[in-house]
Amino acid sequence: MERIVPIVLYFDEPVKGLNPSSVKLKPDLVFGKEIQWKPLSVTDSGYSNCWAAHLRITNECSSSQQFSVEVSIPCSEDIVSRSGSHYNCPVHFTFSIELDNHVDTAEDINLIRDPISWGCSEPFQSHGNCNDIPLDQLKVTSALVQEDSKWHFERLSDEIDLFRELPDDNSKFVKLTLARLLLACAAIKSRGRSLVERKGYCEEALGLFSDLIHLDPSHKHYYEDERSLVLMDQLTCDMETFMKHCSVQVEGNSAPLNHVRLCSLSLTRIGYAERLLWVQVLDLSHNSLRSVEGLEALQQLVCLNVSNNRITSFTALESLTKIISLKVLDLSFNEIGAHSIDTTQYICSSPFSHEVEACEGFEECQKKNINVEEYWAAILFFKSLKLAQLDIKGNAVASRENFRTLVMILVPSLKWLDGECVH
Repeated sequence: MERIVPIVLYFDEPVKGLNPSSVKLKPDLVFGKEIQWKPLSVTDSGYSNCWAAHLRITNECSSSQQFSVEVSIPCSEDIVSRSGSHYNCPVHFTFSIELDNHVDTAEDINLIRDPISWGCSEPFQSHGNCNDIPLDQLKVTSALVQEDSKWHFERLSDEIDLFRELPDDNSKFVKLTLARLLLACAAIKSRGRSLVERKGYCEEALGLFSDLIHLDPSHKHYYEDERSLVLMDQLTCDMETFMKHCSVQVEGNSAPLNHVRLCSLSLTRIGYAERLLWVQVLDLSHNSLRSVEGLEALQQLVCLNVSNNRITSFTALESLTKIISLKVLDLSFNEIGAHSIDTTQYICSSPFSHEVEACEGFEECQKKNINVEEYWAAILFFKSLKLAQLDIKGNAVASRENFRTLVMILVPSLKWLDGECVH
């Protein structure tokens, strides 16, 4: 039985040039095919913060066994940042993989034996030991990163004091500049252990962005996105705060799943995905998300709930096609199909906006007399997924003629659609 294990590298700025020579893997297990590094979020020039490789493990084991994988990234001229600098921070780390033939793996469609129900209003009960979640082991800190710069911090503090003394309390310029200065101070404090001070800066910045949303409604979306990034930073910056949103769920004989709930927080944008790489069940329902950009980094994600958000098209969901482990998706009660013009194709860096070549999905839909021009984005989206459960009720597109047939054709692995058993 072949198992797929993702390895994700997340850089603090977009880079290109990752290949088997620039990133060396030494696994003590058997895997098929040559390992290829692929960017998960790509700009026009090929740079990406997030890169992934998938180990296709072919080892046979009759009982639970552990294998180690060494990852080395030496100084390399192949890896180049968008600013033009070469990678000069060598990194070496090792992690373990435990294989057990008696436990379902995340990529196995049979992992989902019963339909998943989401209960955002219910108290978050832990079904396992949250301390086992390796939050602090995922970050590799460069030895070249200097300690807190006292001079920079003092200069920023002086600027903050000056802006606080300005007489016009309702100036958009003053509030926005002050928010940025506060976040710069928070970033400096994040390198040390001054979490209390750091949270204070973030709290004040959140208040300023809330003020700006009301003061400057023409730029409301920008301020909402900035506020969301600060809030995501606050929720995920330290383990004590983050663990309030985490749980470990165990279902029957399946492997335990790491569950994070970030619902009803008025989030409009997903940030700090590099801190969520280990998440397998993610609840983002009852927010104000317009896209799921950033989630492509979560290569272990099995179940995702983005119901009751403001997603208007399948273009805004393109990131999910990069997650091969995704089996359960709740898109219910969004705005998909409610708008005649898909504006997200201009604000989301999605290949859906440029992909015009024919694919097998188009041909299959044409045979069933489905209007391919009307559903082209849906076809490109669903043909890339291997879902066991999909909820899409409450969207305008769900009530259109032939849409249900389209989903059934393109996702043959589907077991439940809008709560009904289909296979």
